[in-house]
Amino acid sequence: MAPPSPHPLDPQRKAKLQQELRTPWRSLRRALWIALEASAALGLVIMALRLVGGEAVRLNDALIQVGAVVLFGYLLWKDRSAKTEANPGQARDSTSRKMS
Repeated sequence: MAPPSPHPLDPQRKAKLQQELRTPWRSLRRALWIALEASAALGLVIMALRLVGGEAVRLNDALIQVGAVVLFGYLLWKDRSAKTEANPGQARDSTSRKMS
C-alpha cells in the first residue's frame, strides 16, 4: 500500500494534466502549425510581390504555396481548444436545466 501523499494535487493542475493526457504534445503541435502557416504565408506574399514586380511566377509554385497556407490554417483551426471539450458535462447540464 502506497503512503498517502502529504500534498494533495491542486484541482486546476490535475485538470491541466488530464487535458494533456487527452491531447499529448498539443503545445508543440500548435507551435509547429503556427510556424509552418507563417512560412507558407510569407512565401505566398513574396510570390505575390514578385508577380506585381513583373517577374514570372510558376503556377505550380503558387498553387503549392496556396495549398500550404490552406492546409496549415486548417490544421491550426482543427487543433484549437474548444471550451466545451474541456468540460463536456457542463454544456449538457446547462442546456438540460433550461429545458426542465
